[in-house]
Amino acid sequence: MEITDLQEMFENYTDIEQIDYDPDAFACTPIVNESMNVALTVVYSLVCILAVTGNMVVIVVILYNRRTISSTDIYLLHLAVADLLFAMTLPFWAVDAISGWVFGDATCKIISMLKEVNLYSGILLLACISIDRYLSIVYSTQIHNQKRPFLIKLVCAAVWVVAIVLSLPILYKGEYAAPGTSRMICFELLEGESAETWRVTTRFLRHFIGFLIPLAVMIFCYSVTIWKLCQTKGFQKQKAMKVIIAVVLAFLICWLPYNITLFIDTLMRSKLIDYTCDMRNRIDWALIGNQGLGILHSCINPILYAFIGVKFRKNLLNLLAMKGIIKQSEEPHSKRSISLSSITGLSTSTI
Repeated sequence: MEITDLQEMFENYTDIEQIDYDPDAFACTPIVNESMNVALTVVYSLVCILAVTGNMVVIVVILYNRRTISSTDIYLLHLAVADLLFAMTLPFWAVDAISGWVFGDATCKIISMLKEVNLYSGILLLACISIDRYLSIVYSTQIHNQKRPFLIKLVCAAVWVVAIVLSLPILYKGEYAAPGTSRMICFELLEGESAETWRVTTRFLRHFIGFLIPLAVMIFCYSVTIWKLCQTKGFQKQKAMKVIIAVVLAFLICWLPYNITLFIDTLMRSKLIDYTCDMRNRIDWALIGNQGLGILHSCINPILYAFIGVKFRKNLLNLLAMKGIIKQSEEPHSKRSISLSSITGLSTSTI
């Protein structure tokens, strides 16, 4: 099947993660209609608003208190930037879902690259945060890390470089006009005998570096950290465990279903498992639905990694009070001393 035979597939189909070119898959009847496209537009728009607002607050609060910034704060800052940049690509995909791609070939490459970079950097930064919490709680290296912010910044820079390098294959995307229609799409077009091998290789690279390895790091670090906290006596122990459990669960709920579905899709496209059009359609539905959970994670991050944290909440309230937005309540000196003692103890070793 030639690529010019894909007119029917492209006429009604649109999604933030365009399905890769596969003649067998395109032989099946497309399942996404205009009602689904409208629903996608609404989801992208709402997530964009929530993610931009939440992550902007995180960035402002962290930078406002940069004199006392910790290693975790640096990671949180970069994570908020990653989620913010990712959220800023959603309006483009929202318009694409309704009107097709109307922004040109160069913008297609830039927006696709930006989305891919921030997907990689976001997940890698989550792994870095888990390592930071592991070192801080298990080995009590919080003070040591605070004295070496340059090393943490170097790690963050390395994360962005790795994310950019891994995202370079996405530049094969471009603006494409389906023959016989006026609808333009931002789509990955590869031709030649090595196209399928290249596509499958980059897919497996995404699975391992973009999910499985960071997930393994998170599970190990947080498992050991929880075990350490269970052996620690003190009132703040339970609060610290709740935050860590919430972090792991949110990551798994948002990204595990999508990555499992994407892995099955990769096996199908690499011809490692047989499939029918019914199975192809089910996978396409699952990819669309589960991807929504992954996108939602950019909204959840500010809550889980910042607003639940004692230190961030305290800094946010102080900033709002200083700007006159809220009235700061006065605490008894004894209560404040206890609170500060707790904050400088176990709770500061937790997000």
